[in-house]
Amino acid sequence: MNPKEILAWPRLPGRLNSEQAAAVLGVGDHDIAVLVGTRLLKPLGNPAPNAVRYFASKKIEEHAQDEEWLSRATKAIYVYWASQNKKRRDNHGASETQTSLTE
Repeated sequence: MNPKEILAWPRLPGRLNSEQAAAVLGVGDHDIAVLVGTRLLKPLGNPAPNAVRYFASKKIEEHAQDEEWLSRATKAIYVYWASQNKKRRDNHGASETQTSLTE
C-alpha cells in the first residue's frame, strides 16, 4: 500500500507507522527519525532502536493542524539536514585536500 493512500481514508487507524505519519504530516519518511530525535514526535510504547515505530494518529493529526508545531518541526528538519550537508562537504573537501597532497 502506498503510504499516501491513507490520506483518502475517511477515518485513520489508531496508530500509524512512520511512513503513514510522514504522509499525514507532509514530511519525508526519513524526516520522522529527525523529529523523534529532536523529541518533537514521541513513538508509542518504548520501542527498541531497531523496532518499527508507531505513532498515535490522534496526536499526528493534532500536530498536522498546529502551525506552531509545524514551524518547529520544519526548523528542526532544516537544521538537521544543513548539519548533515556541512559534514558531507567538510569530509569531501578534506578528502580532496588529502588527494592533492599525495599527488
